[in-house]
Amino acid sequence: MAEGADGAGAGGKTDGVGPAAPAAALVAIVDDVGRFASSTGRTDLARRLENTHSRLLDPHVRVIVVGEFKKGKSKLINALVNAPVCPVDDDVATSVPTSVGYGEEPDAWVTVQAQEDTPPEARRVPIDELAAFVSEQGNPGNERRILAAEVVLPRELLKGGLRLVDSPGVGGLDSTNALATLAALSLAHAVLLVSDASQEYTEPEVQFLKHAMRVSPNVAAVLAKTDLYPQWRDIERIDRSHLGDVGDVPIFSVSSDLRLLAAQEQDRELNTESGFPALVAHLRRDVLGRAEIIQARSAVHDLVSVVDQLKMSLTSELEATLHPETTPRLIAQLEDAKARADDFRGRSSKWQVTLNDGVADLISDMEHDLRDRIRTVQREAEDAIDEGDPGPIWDQITEWLDQRVSAAVSETFVWTDERSRWLAEEVAAQFFAGESDVPLIDVGDTEGVLDVVEEMSVLEHRPMGAGEKLFIGVRGSYGGVLMVGLATGLLGLSLINPISLLAGILVGRRAYREDKTARLSRRRFEAKSLVRRYLDEVQFQVGKQLKDRLRVVQRGCRDHFGSIAEELHRSLSDAVLAAKQAAGAYAGESEQRVTQLRARVAQLEALRARIPSLPPTRAVEATRA
Repeated sequence: MAEGADGAGAGGKTDGVGPAAPAAALVAIVDDVGRFASSTGRTDLARRLENTHSRLLDPHVRVIVVGEFKKGKSKLINALVNAPVCPVDDDVATSVPTSVGYGEEPDAWVTVQAQEDTPPEARRVPIDELAAFVSEQGNPGNERRILAAEVVLPRELLKGGLRLVDSPGVGGLDSTNALATLAALSLAHAVLLVSDASQEYTEPEVQFLKHAMRVSPNVAAVLAKTDLYPQWRDIERIDRSHLGDVGDVPIFSVSSDLRLLAAQEQDRELNTESGFPALVAHLRRDVLGRAEIIQARSAVHDLVSVVDQLKMSLTSELEATLHPETTPRLIAQLEDAKARADDFRGRSSKWQVTLNDGVADLISDMEHDLRDRIRTVQREAEDAIDEGDPGPIWDQITEWLDQRVSAAVSETFVWTDERSRWLAEEVAAQFFAGESDVPLIDVGDTEGVLDVVEEMSVLEHRPMGAGEKLFIGVRGSYGGVLMVGLATGLLGLSLINPISLLAGILVGRRAYREDKTARLSRRRFEAKSLVRRYLDEVQFQVGKQLKDRLRVVQRGCRDHFGSIAEELHRSLSDAVLAAKQAAGAYAGESEQRVTQLRARVAQLEALRARIPSLPPTRAVEATRA
C-alpha cells in the first residue's frame, strides 16, 4: 500500500483533504460552550452540543460508487486509495456494500446477521482476506449473511471524513437489483456513476442518473477504462450530449490501471494522463468542500441557539437585579414568551398541524401514485399477453415485469423522497423563521422493499405431444364419421366410406383448432391472473413500507422540532424563575450576584464573538464554480 503518485497514500500532500482549520476552531468553541452549559445545569443543551461535536469530528461524507457489472467500480476505488481493498474479478465481483474510510492503521470488519431474529454483529477480519467475505467468488449468494463491510486506511484523501462505498454491481440499472442500489442514495453526500468507454450510455443508465439527481445533492459521472478503448474521446463526447439532457452532471474520463501504475512508479505525468487529478479535485472541492460548509453552518446554528438561550436567563436575572422597578414588566414579557413557547409544544401549534396534515396528504398522494403506476404496468402486461402465447415466453415476460415493477417502485420512492424533504422544510419554516436545521429524511431508502413480495408463479406450459394431438383429432373426427356415415347409409353406402372419412378429417381438424384456441385462452387467463396477483402483492407490500417510512419522517420531524421547543421553553422558564428570585434578593447579596452575572455574561459574549459568521447558503453552490 505505497503512497500514490499525487499523494493518495499515507504521506502524500497533493490529494490531502485533512480537517479544515475553521472546523477545528469550531470544535474548540463547541467544547467551551458545552462546558459552560453543563456548569449552568443545562444538560439538555450540553447533549445537543455533544452531537454537534461528533458531527464535526467525523462528518461521514459518503460517496456511493454505482454502475453495472464489470464497469470498473471496484478498481476505481482501489486506484483512488492506492490499495487493493475492493475485490476485482473477471466475473461478478462485489456482492456486499463495502465502505472505505480513514483510520490510523489499516483494518477491516464485516457486519453479519447470523439469524433474522438476531441483531447484526460486527466482526473484525484480516484486510487481506476481505475478498473472501464481500465477493461473489468467496461468498456466493451471500451465504455468510453479511450485511456490509468497512475498511479503514491511513490515506490523506480520506482524512477529511470521505467514505467511498463500493456498491454491488447490477445486471442492468432497470432491474430489481437497481432498487437496492437506489436505497443508499438519499443518505449519500455524492454519487459517482461508473461506465466504461466501450459504449455510450444506455437508456437505463440515463434514467438512473435522473433518479440520482432527484435524490442526491451531488452527482458525477466517471468514464472508466480509457486505456483499453482508443475511441474513448468519441464516447465521452456522446455521453456529454446525453448528460446535457439530464442536467448539470460533470464527467471524468479516467484509467484506473494508469493511476495504479503511476503510484507504483511515482510518475506524476502518468498520473495526470490517468485523469484522476480532476476526479480527486472534484471530491475535494465539490464533495468535501460543500459538506464542510454544510456541517459548519449546522454547527454555527447550534452554537448561536445555545448561547442565546444561556444568555437569556443570565441577562434576565441581571436586569431584574439592577432595575427592580422594571421587574414586573420584565417578568410579564418573559411569561408571555413562555406561554407562546408552551403553545409551540402543543399539538395545535401551526408547525404540528402542518406536519400532521402534510403527512396525511403525502400518504394519500403516494398511494394514488403507486396505484396508478402499477395499473399502467398491469395494462402493458395484459396487452403483451394478448399478443401471443404467454407459455413459451413466460420467462421473458417475468423478467420484463420485474424490470417494469422495479422502475415504477423506484419512481414512486424518488417522488416520495422529494415530497418528504419539501414537507420537512415547510415544517421548519412554520416552526421558526430562519430554522434551517432539517432532520435527516430516510424515506428514499428502498432497501428490502420487495423482499417480502413472493416471486412470480410459474405458468404451466407443456407442449402437446404427437399422441395427444392424434387423440384430440380422433375424438373430434369420430362424430363427423358417425354423422356422415349414417347419412350416407341411406344411400346404400357403408358407415365408413370416403365421404364419411373426409368429413371426419374436417371435423377433427376443427376440433383440434378449437381445443388449441381454448388452451391458449386458458393460458392467457391464467397468465393475467398471475400478473394481477403479483402486482396486488407488490402494491400491498410497497404501500405498507412507504407508509412506515413516512411515519418515520413524521416522528423524526416531531421529535426534532419538539426537542428544540422544549429547550426554548425551559430557557424561558429558567429566565422567569431567575428574575423572580433576583427581585426578592437582599441588597448585599444583589451586589455580589451582579458581579457574578456580569462575569458570566461577559464570558458568554466572548464565546459568542468567537463564533464565525458563515456565508449564505448559496455559497455552497458557488463552490462548484
